[in-house]
Amino acid sequence: MKKRLFLSLVTFVLATLSCVSSPASTPGPIPSLQTSPFNLGRTVYGFFPSPPEISLQSVMDTYKAIGQHGDVVLLQQNIPWLDFEKSSDGKSNAITDIHNQYILAHQNGLEVIFVVDPLNGLNRREFQGLPVGWKPSFANINIRNAFTNFTLRIVREFHPKFLGLASEINTYDDTHPNDFLNYLSLYNETYKLVKAEAPETQIFVTFQWEELNNLMPTVAKENKFVVNWSQVEQFEPNLDVWAISTYPFVIFPSGEAIPANYYLPLLAHTSKPIAVAEGGFPSTPVGSFPGDPQSQIDYLNAIHSQIGGERLAFWIYLLINDFNLDSYAHIMNQRSQSSDVNTLGMFASVGLTEADRTPKPALELWDSFRK
Repeated sequence: MKKRLFLSLVTFVLATLSCVSSPASTPGPIPSLQTSPFNLGRTVYGFFPSPPEISLQSVMDTYKAIGQHGDVVLLQQNIPWLDFEKSSDGKSNAITDIHNQYILAHQNGLEVIFVVDPLNGLNRREFQGLPVGWKPSFANINIRNAFTNFTLRIVREFHPKFLGLASEINTYDDTHPNDFLNYLSLYNETYKLVKAEAPETQIFVTFQWEELNNLMPTVAKENKFVVNWSQVEQFEPNLDVWAISTYPFVIFPSGEAIPANYYLPLLAHTSKPIAVAEGGFPSTPVGSFPGDPQSQIDYLNAIHSQIGGERLAFWIYLLINDFNLDSYAHIMNQRSQSSDVNTLGMFASVGLTEADRTPKPALELWDSFRK
């Protein structure tokens, strides 16, 4: 999903947090949580920590807002390949940035769910930020080492309860089936290494639900609503949570049009915990895509009524807030990404509040689920 352009820009802002920890840019200690949301005995709810504007204050205000309406944040981090090519112990600005996000999360009573992401947010069918000369394949020993070393560093330093080892991986499987087998072997190797050090860590990978259902026209033109379960089952038994992403507005004309049994197959097909690792529905239409406040409510109700309950381990809605596209466009123009502004705009109204934090009707419903 191209909304990860937006998420990648957020790292530009979060990187500035390293300068507020100490004069030497060494992060301060992560404060302890008096009570972990993971001990609540129910589904935990959360968001990506994506601010409405590109500013440090906006980031801090976003964490505060998430703390008022959620239990967790989901951090999705591309791999700093060169930093972890040789070892899991090297210095890395990415680790400093992650550390500071943990500080903000715990200061606002939030736990963290972490996803290691090797792929490009603009195109899930290719790698993100590979060094010059590195062959883009999961068979590449440099990629495999950096993937494993970075994952182990996250486990050792931050001890996540839930750890994702890629996002929407079925999109890569659909276009690179041969290299996907190399990813699958890497996943299984990394899974065993993590479990050897942290057996309590719950490991998952996310699957794009609309594509898994053969609903995306770029992937399949037939067998609609026939779920490609084999893409999920090939991870067994090394899959602790079955997690999906879901953006049904790219398929259905409204939230009301989401079928009453759309998500039910997930619950019926496994006895393991399930999760919504990301998703959302716009409150205003964008181009050919639908959006209105009632559709946001209908989207939330569809997930809650079909798969909500004790089996749903966590539910991540993409944005707590809408964002100011002009603020992001300014940074994107500086980074020669001006052609992607329109793509980013598809997600500008996905938030449960306006950019100025004015609540939308769906926010009250979201809060009622948590209570």
